[in-house]
Amino acid sequence: MTKTDWMKGCVILWMVVLLCGCASVRDVRVLDGEIYQLDSKMNKLQKDLATVQKDVQKEIPTIKTDLGTEAKKLQADLSLRVEDLQSQIRTLSTQVDEYKEFLKRPSKELDRVREDTASQMKTLQEKGKTFEEKNKAQEDRIKGIEDQLKVLGGKIDQILSKQAEEEKAAKEKEASVDLKGVSTGAGDQYKDAYETFQKGDLEKARKKFEAFLKQYPNTELSDNAQFWIGETYYLRKDFDKAILEYEKAITKYPEGDKIPSALYKQALAFLEVGDKSSAKNILKRVNERYPHSEQAEMAKKKLETIK
Repeated sequence: MTKTDWMKGCVILWMVVLLCGCASVRDVRVLDGEIYQLDSKMNKLQKDLATVQKDVQKEIPTIKTDLGTEAKKLQADLSLRVEDLQSQIRTLSTQVDEYKEFLKRPSKELDRVREDTASQMKTLQEKGKTFEEKNKAQEDRIKGIEDQLKVLGGKIDQILSKQAEEEKAAKEKEASVDLKGVSTGAGDQYKDAYETFQKGDLEKARKKFEAFLKQYPNTELSDNAQFWIGETYYLRKDFDKAILEYEKAITKYPEGDKIPSALYKQALAFLEVGDKSSAKNILKRVNERYPHSEQAEMAKKKLETIK
């Protein structure tokens, strides 16, 4: 391999290294060692070049004498090779200097990146601290809300429990109506019909109440039975039939205990079919005739909602 080829190889090696990007600290140290060796080789090459030039100068007179024209050609060729070699040396020297300068850049860039990273980390830490403080405040607030909900839940449970007890008491009261003057058979039949109604079997309950009225049309429980027949239709959303059955309870048993309830539910049924006028008149009737009843209070509130 000639010196020229060797120098070209060095240039190519340098270009490959340059394309690899920013070097790490270890790579920089390795490359510094290689540059030092390269400088040594360059110095040696320059010395060899100087020796070659001296040898050429010494040999020129002899070549001129012995070879004549051929010597001149050789001299010209040698001169061209020398000039080419010198040009390559200058190029390589310039590139080595540039590469040394390039190797200094990653360090500066790395310092800048470190500073930016440190600044960003500090900002993130501050944001993280602020987030933790806000998160803690939010957790405290949520805990306070949960405590309030527990208290509220306890109150709601108490209300629901009380309501359930009242409904249970009302059902027991309804189931255990005064059977004075009512035969045992009538009482058992009514109770059976009412229990069927409570279970949700509306069709079967209605038939049992109708059978009861057919057999016992004028007992203390007859108005109740007629009212519950109306209720079976109301709960099935057959409001027209419900209105008629409530009317039977009102007209057939005007002194019955279920009259306020029958009137109030009849008014609601009229509202369901869109007859607000009849509903208002019946609600006013409940207030006027039964002012102390529970239905009167409900009728008053219902009138306030009807426009």
